[in-house]
Amino acid sequence: HGTAMDASDTRRRRRRRRPATMRSARLVVLALAQPLALLRPSRAFCSLPTRTAGVRRHQRRPHQLLRAAVEEPVDEPLRRPTHPPLPAKRYQIIAAPVCERQARAIEAKHPDRFHFHASEWSKFPDGTDHIVVGGFEPRNVISGEHVLMLASFHDNDVTLSQFQVLVMLLQSFIASLTIVLPFYPTGTMERTVREGEVATAATYAQLFSSLPSCGPPTRLMIYDLHTLQNRFYLHGSCIASLQTTIPALLPYLAEAGVRTVAFPDDGAAKRFKHLFDASEFDVIVCGKVRDGDARVVTVQDGDPRGKRVVIVDDLVQTGGTLFECGAALKRLGAASVSAFVAHAVFPQEAWRRFLRGGDRDVFETFYVTNSIPTTTDKLPTDDVFQVIDLTDLILRDLDGY
Repeated sequence: HGTAMDASDTRRRRRRRRPATMRSARLVVLALAQPLALLRPSRAFCSLPTRTAGVRRHQRRPHQLLRAAVEEPVDEPLRRPTHPPLPAKRYQIIAAPVCERQARAIEAKHPDRFHFHASEWSKFPDGTDHIVVGGFEPRNVISGEHVLMLASFHDNDVTLSQFQVLVMLLQSFIASLTIVLPFYPTGTMERTVREGEVATAATYAQLFSSLPSCGPPTRLMIYDLHTLQNRFYLHGSCIASLQTTIPALLPYLAEAGVRTVAFPDDGAAKRFKHLFDASEFDVIVCGKVRDGDARVVTVQDGDPRGKRVVIVDDLVQTGGTLFECGAALKRLGAASVSAFVAHAVFPQEAWRRFLRGGDRDVFETFYVTNSIPTTTDKLPTDDVFQVIDLTDLILRDLDGY
């Protein structure tokens, strides 16, 4: 009887010690299983189940715990953390004199995000600049803020004045600077053919690249840059952000029922063709061919017969190529021909020749954007020209990058 009692006591003492031993084993196994559990994303943030197949957790063997830590299904799906959308940036606007109307329009559309500060642009008696930038008096509301500069480089005088303002702003402890310069005027002068000739596209890029740094790079927003390689001339603290005006044109084409796009040369086709949906627009490509001693524009690809056509290019100077392309399309049977250019340069008021009754009166509608306000402000509103405002597009691209 005594022997039986001793054996019973021994078994009882072993059962008392077993839970402590098993707890230690479970801790070791769980420590080993934790890296394995992280291999499965679905288990990375989930705790171990408390029961499996009717077996209590403290009764499992070590290999059962390891298998449970890696293979057991999880009842609840993984809930990943969600972050609220970043708030839209607030901007303080500084504008060149010809851009002040657009600045006020932006402020009127979104007064909670944009605040325009008028500046004083004048000259001293000796002809040098006397500029007082708005937003610094009576209280400085520019420093520490994101600044939007609406610029227009339509002549050398105003260009230098605006560069001086850019330097001053970047030295005023601002958070960031975005320059909206829709028309980059020296984009056509990116290479030289004579020794000693100045590639002004490179010198402008050097001026931008030499601007002081306020921390993040200065963003230079340009629309339909004539030669895309110009963007690589910029370096250092100023980076080009290339945009296009085509989205602003599309609603006008839909309203006019235009479903055929023509390009005056192969270069324009390569630049703009991909911006038009191939399922909605037919494409025509024109080009110049030699006819004796002269070079004439002809259609090289596509058929304009019976179609309403718009010719698309990045800019117009005198408009000779556009006129010849439009005349060729009409000779080949186009129902109507219109034109669109992002930048209406028109030196010496060359636009007058395209008015009704002019010697280049070939277009049903001549679409241009207001990227050069000094030109588009002079265009008559009751004739062939239709000016497309870029304000909404600039606001969209400002947040879209």
